Amino acid sequence: MRRAAPAFRANFLALCLALMLFAAPAGAQESSLLGLPPVPAMVAGTSAMRRLGEKLFFDRGLSANGTLSCAMCHIPAQGFASNQSALSIGMEGRLLRRNAPSLYNVAFKKFLFHDGRETDLAAQVWGPLLAADEMGNSGIGPLIARLRADAEYRPLFEAAFPEEGATMMTLGRAIAAYEAALLRGGGRFDRAVYGGERSALTPQEWKGYEIFTGKAGCAACHLIGPETALFTDQSWHNTGVGFRSEAAGGKRLVQLAPGVFQNVDLAAVGLAKTGAPNDVGRFEITNAPTDRWAYTTPMLRGVSESLPYMHDGSLRTLAEVVEFYDGGGGANPSLDPKIRPLELTPNEKAAIVVFLEAL
Repeated sequence: MRRAAPAFRANFLALCLALMLFAAPAGAQESSLLGLPPVPAMVAGTSAMRRLGEKLFFDRGLSANGTLSCAMCHIPAQGFASNQSALSIGMEGRLLRRNAPSLYNVAFKKFLFHDGRETDLAAQVWGPLLAADEMGNSGIGPLIARLRADAEYRPLFEAAFPEEGATMMTLGRAIAAYEAALLRGGGRFDRAVYGGERSALTPQEWKGYEIFTGKAGCAACHLIGPETALFTDQSWHNTGVGFRSEAAGGKRLVQLAPGVFQNVDLAAVGLAKTGAPNDVGRFEITNAPTDRWAYTTPMLRGVSESLPYMHDGSLRTLAEVVEFYDGGGGANPSLDPKIRPLELTPNEKAAIVVFLEAL
């Protein structure tokens, strides 16, 4: 996703402030899943909001030419990510810069997008809707006008937002309410760690948990708390993935046939985007040199469903991810000090993968 223009980002900030003025809606859903905190009531919304948000999430009519929906990059059967492509596909087949992140437990994220540029789930919705290479809407007003004129949407908005109807804010709040219900928790990991049911994890999975929280140091960024586990420190780090991708030039991992992948020099076959900007991560938001090639720490629940991995989708399997970190990431001047060679044995690597699959 491209960095928003300053004026557009300022509008987002104004929207966030406006959203804070709304009282928590009655009947707000709260998470009761073992291992997760309660869903913030302001985000959870009501059942009517969630039903409306689900319809909007799957509606291709929200894109400028009626071809794209939110669900086409965030596919329910694929961990609300996309397994088919390393990078997201946008308007008219345009290749975007980043991989579609999973939406599991997104209600708990303090920083959204891979670069953490947005902090409000309802406001975040408008980023893809208005990006020219994503859903391509030319402005907020025309889209809202279409929804207000739609015979199906009009009663749904009135039921979810009495006396408000379809507005920029209510559209965002509806989709956010649906996304806030995409929860992963209460599984075998939670029963074992938080419920005292030790047999819920296998001995190998327990071994992976011990390495994850100990020798490998994964839990330094993918936090596991005493009562809940979101598997993120709500921050961002330079692991070397972005630096490595930039150093690799125009090469991309391309699927040539089912199960067959090869690194292809896109420039050599005429597919490179001339003048495409480098992706330097959070640096684009803060301009702080220490944020170069830094990206937000993803949550890990349901991670086995949401391949490929990293912000650029450059690693196809969890085994590749573990191998990357075992080798110390991608060396560069601003590599996070937490990233170091781990010297894991093959059995230890396999145990971490099995543990991650248990999430």
